[in-house]
Amino acid sequence: MLVALVITQLPETLMTASDLPAAVRSLMPRARRELAELVAFPSIADPALGLDEECRAAARWVADALRAEGLTDVRLLETPDGTLSVYGELTGVPGAPTVLLYSHHDVQPEVDANAWASPPFTLTERDGRWYGRGAADCKGNILMHLTALRALRQTGDGRLPVNVKVIVEGSEEQGTGGLEQYALAHPELLAADAIVIGDVGNFALGLPTATASLRGITEVRVEVRSLQGNLHSGQFGGAAPDALAALIRMLATLHDEHGATTIAGLPGDQSRPGVDYPEERFRADARVLDGVELIGTGRIADRLWARPAVTVLGIDVPSVEGAASSVQAGASALVSLRVPPGMTIRTAQDALVAHLEAAAPWGVQAVVTRLTGGEAFSAETSGPAYEALGAAMHEAYGVEMGVCGMGGSIPLCNTLRTLYPRAEIVLIGVEEPSCQIHAVNESVDPVELERMSLSEAYFLRNYARSWSPTA
Repeated sequence: MLVALVITQLPETLMTASDLPAAVRSLMPRARRELAELVAFPSIADPALGLDEECRAAARWVADALRAEGLTDVRLLETPDGTLSVYGELTGVPGAPTVLLYSHHDVQPEVDANAWASPPFTLTERDGRWYGRGAADCKGNILMHLTALRALRQTGDGRLPVNVKVIVEGSEEQGTGGLEQYALAHPELLAADAIVIGDVGNFALGLPTATASLRGITEVRVEVRSLQGNLHSGQFGGAAPDALAALIRMLATLHDEHGATTIAGLPGDQSRPGVDYPEERFRADARVLDGVELIGTGRIADRLWARPAVTVLGIDVPSVEGAASSVQAGASALVSLRVPPGMTIRTAQDALVAHLEAAAPWGVQAVVTRLTGGEAFSAETSGPAYEALGAAMHEAYGVEMGVCGMGGSIPLCNTLRTLYPRAEIVLIGVEEPSCQIHAVNESVDPVELERMSLSEAYFLRNYARSWSPTA
């Protein structure tokens, strides 16, 4: 329960933001320089890649940056999954709310370094954008937080209008839940009146957006065995059960003829009110090749934000190069299922497991192993934090804020809502569609970074003005 506080009138210098745009603009060269330093760490939190020291170095960089901004109690948190999260706070503003700023310093693998137009871990400016793995997701959002705080301090005599906590996760992309487990074990640490999740982005470049819903995610590994060992395809092919062919048939049952996800027991016709996603814009954002149809049916917004979506993430089979003329004895695949709000990941995973087991042909041995996941999330958008955010984005962009969903997943959101049910959770960030996060040639638009930093600064100012404590 929030403790009732006496509101203290803050100095006028803290509540005047006429110089904020100039302050943010003056900080952009520093933001670029520091983003380059942070992108240079290949902080991929996958133990199999042996990059633990790079991840720890990125965490230390963040900790040093927070200390340089005057944050106190800056700590490297050893989370249960073996990774480092970074915590810091700057409190002491009487009568002001506490805002938690979240981001993460780990990144996705570069996928294929040779496919990048510039080295993935060297921030490179090209065509007005800054390219590099993590430039947007999510190191760009770390710089958004830092730039907003710096601008507020520059225009506020070194002070902030709110009490601030910052938490930067070290394993969000791996989904191993280290910070979630740590937060549950230390529930007082991240307590706040409002929480800003800096790990999403605007619906389109230049269109300020708050994300109000996230799909959950669950994964399974399916392994198929049919023979004691591979066989000569000429001598045995045509009668010997091919494990790879069996796996392909199983995976094919997960979509109908339109490409819509069809898992027995899961509805696939849900809809979500609000902003639509025009097909032309989606085709451009997704870089769909000419002549290739989109999959699924109904509004694109519904397909992305309101319905389950299955994706085959990988298949272990022989590569084309060097392949032998053999009937395969075994094959396996990693399958991901995005789960819409209103559906638990347990229900979805149960249905996926049962579907794959039932789809196994020819009596092959099929073992489906359950992997990690995170629940879907829906935000409450009627409170003072959202009102303050809407005004802030309008000031920064000159247009009204939109509200949309996102097909991705941030499992920590539900942990924070469980721990702090009265805190408002807002999701913003620099990751608009052109960023191509998780893909080769990830980038961030520096103008978007500047405007989102300004939006966050305005938000913290506005929220301090509008907030009133409740018992």
